[in-house]
Amino acid sequence: MINLFVLRNGRLSQEQVDDRNELLQFHDPIWIDVVEPDEEELSWIKEAFGVSLPELEELGDLEASARYFEADDGHLHIRTDFLLDEDDDSRNVRVAFVLTNTILFSIHDVDLPVFRLVRMRARLRPGSVNNAKDVLLDLYSTDAEYSADSLEEVYENLENTGKRVLSDSITDQIAGEVLETIAKEEDVNGRIRRNVMDTRRALSFLMRSKLLSPVQQEEARLILRDIDSLENHTAFLFDKINFLMDATVGFININQNKIIKIFAVVSVALMPPTLLASIWGMNFEVMPELKFLAGYPMALLMMIISTVIPLAYFKRKGWLD
Repeated sequence: MINLFVLRNGRLSQEQVDDRNELLQFHDPIWIDVVEPDEEELSWIKEAFGVSLPELEELGDLEASARYFEADDGHLHIRTDFLLDEDDDSRNVRVAFVLTNTILFSIHDVDLPVFRLVRMRARLRPGSVNNAKDVLLDLYSTDAEYSADSLEEVYENLENTGKRVLSDSITDQIAGEVLETIAKEEDVNGRIRRNVMDTRRALSFLMRSKLLSPVQQEEARLILRDIDSLENHTAFLFDKINFLMDATVGFININQNKIIKIFAVVSVALMPPTLLASIWGMNFEVMPELKFLAGYPMALLMMIISTVIPLAYFKRKGWLD
């Protein structure tokens, strides 16, 4: 799918292109967003604008030299990760940018929330973008905002999880649910940290390339400041996650120790009657339970007393609480 954007009255106007002829009739776009294209759509773009876009299979190249470079034709190539944080799908999506003198090309395999936000804001706020580089900076700025919103959601989920961990009683079932939530939020927090780190690298590359105007350079610096605050916040959330993880594991150990303590108390309490039964069960010539009329009741009473006395002592010490 090819989404073409032209600047009209200071606003981005979106045009969806369905065939080659529609694409050829636009001569002044500033942004062409390509989502999950086929080979035919890529050939249309190459014929209309003389730009060869990478295929989706090439976006997974992680070599640093392949992520930020200027091609022989003078076009700037950038590979950047953008966060996709939805209930059923949370991951980092690789986006390839090709920046010419007048047009920004972007190619990715899924329509991202950041791109939808930029399109909506550019339509509602006249003058927010004036050229292709403004669109690229607006994408990075919106990505930082989207990451901040995701961090707030992570923090809220951890707050609710912390209330469950620090409640009066936590069962093994609740502890299992808490660990599952903590693991999920840690994964999202790690993705956000990786995403903002990648955005920082891309902005640094743009600033070093000296293609930005003084106003755009200042905007890039402001985005980097926002990213600094996000990185500090992700570090704080990592500490909070570690605390909740340690606290939950500690409560699980306490619950397990309670079970082990029950077995220990029972085994100690049954040692005296077991000893008496062993002694009286020996093959003596005179056995109390056989020679006396009250032999068996006396033996049972002695075993009960020998059991109650240790339990009473444990209760007094508070070991049964």
